[in-house]
Amino acid sequence: MRVKNISVVLLLAMAVFTACHQKAENGETSAGTMAQIQGTPNAPIVFKGTYSFAPGAKIFQYCNKQKQFWTVDSSAQLELKYSQLITFEQSGTPVYTEVEGYKAKSAANGDAAAYDSTIVVKKVLKLTKDIPADCK
Repeated sequence: MRVKNISVVLLLAMAVFTACHQKAENGETSAGTMAQIQGTPNAPIVFKGTYSFAPGAKIFQYCNKQKQFWTVDSSAQLELKYSQLITFEQSGTPVYTEVEGYKAKSAANGDAAAYDSTIVVKKVLKLTKDIPADCK
């Protein structure tokens, strides 16, 4: 009986280790960090990176990361402030942004379907053409 209990504990430990290892490969370090990265509608977090807007493309990208996310502007300020900085002819040009929001699974259809996750912006904290050197 004792050997069976030890086997169960070892299997659980291996499952937890494997899950944490897979998250680390995706830029996440633990289940706790994963929850912090995701945020929730009632507990948003700050995302820092670049944002670009063009017809059919509302893209957020973390500083120095390749992965891109579809963006939903529930604040009604992100696209407005972007259009005040970038002319229509320059649409698609990235700007630096700090926004408060959360990640959600992207819609299964439409433009967002090409992205695994969507950043839902609840509040714009900063938006500037000046992209910091450590965020290019």
